[in-house]
Amino acid sequence: MARAITLIRSAALSDVAEYAYAATAPAESRLIFLAGACPLNDDGSTAAVGDYAGQASKAVENMRVALAAAGASLQDVISTRVLVASARQKDLVAAWEVVRDAFGDHDVPSTLMGVTVLGYDDQLVEIEAVAAVLDQ
Repeated sequence: MARAITLIRSAALSDVAEYAYAATAPAESRLIFLAGACPLNDDGSTAAVGDYAGQASKAVENMRVALAAAGASLQDVISTRVLVASARQKDLVAAWEVVRDAFGDHDVPSTLMGVTVLGYDDQLVEIEAVAAVLDQ
């Protein structure tokens, strides 16, 4: 299947980042703007209470479902923003490693942010994403 996404790297920027610095999609692509993927179970309860990695995993799982409903997959994501309710870098990294591993070689431009609070009880992680697809 043809993909709309082109990941862009620059030799003029540090290679320490675990993601591409930019991405593009052609004008004929259909953009998909996802609501923040939250670590919620089917019954609305928060999954993996107190566990940054566990919540990141559930958020990725829920993001996959939302993408599929829109006719896309993780390979169609053009950028992400990972929000982590913590001021501790190690908590951000714990969530980021799960997201990074889920995307594998499709290392889209991403922003990792520590925030003070998220919307649901006991929520520690939320993942925002934009995707682009070429409809057949």
